[in-house]
Amino acid sequence: MRLSETTWSEVDHPVLCVPVGSCEQHGPHLPLATDTIIADALAHHLAARRPAVMVAPAIAVSASGEHADFPGTLSIGTDVMSALVVELVRSADWAAGVVLVNGHGGNRAAIDRAAAVLHGEGRHVLAWWPRPAGDGVDAHAGHVETSLLLHLLPELVRADRAEVGVTAPLADLAGRLRSSGVRAVSPNGILGDPTRADAATGHELFERLVDDLTGAVDAWAGARR
Repeated sequence: MRLSETTWSEVDHPVLCVPVGSCEQHGPHLPLATDTIIADALAHHLAARRPAVMVAPAIAVSASGEHADFPGTLSIGTDVMSALVVELVRSADWAAGVVLVNGHGGNRAAIDRAAAVLHGEGRHVLAWWPRPAGDGVDAHAGHVETSLLLHLLPELVRADRAEVGVTAPLADLAGRLRSSGVRAVSPNGILGDPTRADAATGHELFERLVDDLTGAVDAWAGARR
């Protein structure tokens, strides 16, 4: 299941699933690796359902410039991230195809750009990310991500530090977020309300995401046959 734990002679034309996360602030209560944890868990649950899938090491630092004002955040920027994805997928021509499981919305521009290049080269690539929640009032470190982490790795959640962030719709904040970053909009780094998050909701949300990812991969693989 894990590419890094196999030998080259055991790699037999799999579908390669690459978890794409980030190292960025997720409020005072969630770990910097939140996006990576979620993407990696989704990739491994996909592989558990589909034996032809192998999971690559996660991309754990990506395009997170909008969070740069918070200590701990690391970012390589959109241009470098896009180039990284292109070269990584090119290097995996031994695979039947590559699925990018993106856990960080800030990577979208980079991955869309990379996917366009790779599709133009005739490579079989699927870029997938969780669908945005509702009207965008829970965009970052809020109820959804906190519930998911309470389900996946509750020992990493500082529940006593959870607090309400900015709860305006993301569409209303987008301009200022692009121009000034998250801290200018939300001093605690939260876009949403994590205070009522719970593991049961996280489990339900996670299973729904795994179902969606599995269906998307099956459709993508079937379209090539």
